[in-house]
Amino acid sequence: MFGKILIANRGEIAVRIIRACREMGIQTVAVYSEADKDALHTQLADEAICIGPAAPKDSYLNMERILSATIASKAQAIHPGFGFLSENSKFVEMCQQCNVAFIGPSAELIQKMGNKSEAKNTMRKAGVPVVPGTLEPVYDPQEALEEAKKIGFPVMIKASSGGGGKGMRIAENEEEFLGHFQMAQQESVNAFGDNTMYLERYVRKPRHVEVQIMADKYGNVVHLGERDCSIQRRHQKMIEESPCIALTEEQRQKMGMTAVEAAKAVGYENAGTIEFLLDESGEFFFMEMNTRIQVEHPVTEFVSGVDLVKEQIRVAAGLPLSVSQDEIHLSGHAIECRINAEDPEHGFMPCPGTIEYLHLPGGNGVRIDTAAYNGYGIPPYYDSMIAKVIVHDKDRESAIRKMLSVLGELVVDGPKTNIDFQYEILNQPDFQKGKITTDFIPEHFGE
Repeated sequence: MFGKILIANRGEIAVRIIRACREMGIQTVAVYSEADKDALHTQLADEAICIGPAAPKDSYLNMERILSATIASKAQAIHPGFGFLSENSKFVEMCQQCNVAFIGPSAELIQKMGNKSEAKNTMRKAGVPVVPGTLEPVYDPQEALEEAKKIGFPVMIKASSGGGGKGMRIAENEEEFLGHFQMAQQESVNAFGDNTMYLERYVRKPRHVEVQIMADKYGNVVHLGERDCSIQRRHQKMIEESPCIALTEEQRQKMGMTAVEAAKAVGYENAGTIEFLLDESGEFFFMEMNTRIQVEHPVTEFVSGVDLVKEQIRVAAGLPLSVSQDEIHLSGHAIECRINAEDPEHGFMPCPGTIEYLHLPGGNGVRIDTAAYNGYGIPPYYDSMIAKVIVHDKDRESAIRKMLSVLGELVVDGPKTNIDFQYEILNQPDFQKGKITTDFIPEHFGE
């Protein structure tokens, strides 16, 4: 097992990884930007190293500085969390060259599955159902338009390196395609330094359902159930739950085993998520794979009882999975709400600032993952998520009631947040009946 791990991330996921390492008896090294000098992860880690100015490109995306900090601190491994360098194959190759373990899949697997267009081709060859789309990456707007005509409108324009809803646009017809393509491509260049795009047919009113898998170096692959991530605003998930109540037990087994077979087909290792679109008829299609831990992993941990971050570390250290498929028993229902420092009444504008008073509820089946504290200054340079509220109960109705109780007690004074908006979503009759699709928010709340 590793003696020391560097966490190449910030915020609540860095805190989450530090806590897992503590419980495993592993020392931790935090890296931080100048804007994060007072951040909680710097205070909880055994060591903390400043790696540059506030801008992500000068700090959390600076591969050379992160590796220099790893070598200087004598850490044997790097956990990338999610976002930043977590799906960057070049960084994984650099770790390998420096004899540092990367807690995640290999560079080759990230290239194969992290690149969305290549992942779809790989899945198609493995016999996994895939949404119709481009077989090769597209770069030129005019060539992309010709491909879109072949696929048929509406089409979804996606950045191959995308994530978090960045570099994505829906084009309803030929007239708006070129403008949307250029906007999405520029967004991809700004966020990921990559102008590679691909297209797929837009499936109307689907559910976004994803399956959590975990694989070791010895060919063992398990799935830990599915998550329904359909409640989204502009492709950014807001509420996630497990299990997905739209699936029959037969569909659930089929989707889970499809995800396992997909992972086995590429020789996958470590944590990964296979994402599907579930249409109104009950058919599902492979959408993409995330080759990292997900923001919403706590709902899976609640229903499965498996600590995914500890499992990631075990697998990266060369140990076999600690559980087999027949030992995984899913129970109850879990829901996660992402709490963001943003103003829903003014276009969800980010609201950095100082938290003057913070009250975090507790209780049976309640978990709050956060790096916030009283007096914490939320910097303007990073994602606006400040906390994840996760609840677990015997069934969905009980879990919704518990979440409403927790959100009613949660207090974040200072910056504006989306707590009230989350409360409104949970109180919607259609949400409570489980009548949800990826269009839920625009249909019920407009812009």
